[in-house]
Amino acid sequence: MILLDRVSKSYGKRKSAVLQRVSLHIEAKEFVIVVGASGAGKSTLLKLLTREEKPTSGKIIVGGIDYETLKDRDVPKLRRKIGVVFQDFKLLPNKTVYENVAFALEIIGISTKEIKHTVPRVLDIVGLKDKQDNMPMELSGGERQRVAIARAIVRQPKILIADEPTGNLDPKHAWDVIRVLEKINKYGTTVILTTHNQEIVNKLKRRVVTVSDGKIASDDSSGKYTL
Repeated sequence: MILLDRVSKSYGKRKSAVLQRVSLHIEAKEFVIVVGASGAGKSTLLKLLTREEKPTSGKIIVGGIDYETLKDRDVPKLRRKIGVVFQDFKLLPNKTVYENVAFALEIIGISTKEIKHTVPRVLDIVGLKDKQDNMPMELSGGERQRVAIARAIVRQPKILIADEPTGNLDPKHAWDVIRVLEKINKYGTTVILTTHNQEIVNKLKRRVVTVSDGKIASDDSSGKYTL
């Protein structure tokens, strides 16, 4: 599903390496947690997967697509296979919950009939079917994050990247979000979660990939991580 082979990424004239010869393989339907200190290279790793950035060297293959031969015009098509959720929700404040999720389908030309069928089903998955007419500001932080997740999965991506999705949430709402991610993973979506929350990592007991100074410091399936 996801293969990084000796991937490096450098910026600037001095070519300081943010990632150094990173190799990583993630199977379809896996749930993988990526951890590491701020500045370790986690965000750059995710940007390479979504093709926001290109590697300085090395090979990236996602879902059978070789990024080396991927044309820029085909990048939007690639991104439909990869849903992304951020720490700060990025919802449209002047649209309802339903409209926020529907918008992700409207911009790729899905019919109104199909949208009316799909959006309620996805809102039901994230537990917000009864909030579809609410505006974002009427929701709790956890509910807003679940709307963001619904928007990310409404196009049925093969991969969901959740970049610090619980960073701004209290423990209860954080776990509401994590449970939704687990449910999505059970439906067959590959989930990549980045987090600084050690309790979440240890309770989930999933594969943990630790990034340190631009390298994979450890890749552990025991589900334990110590800051």
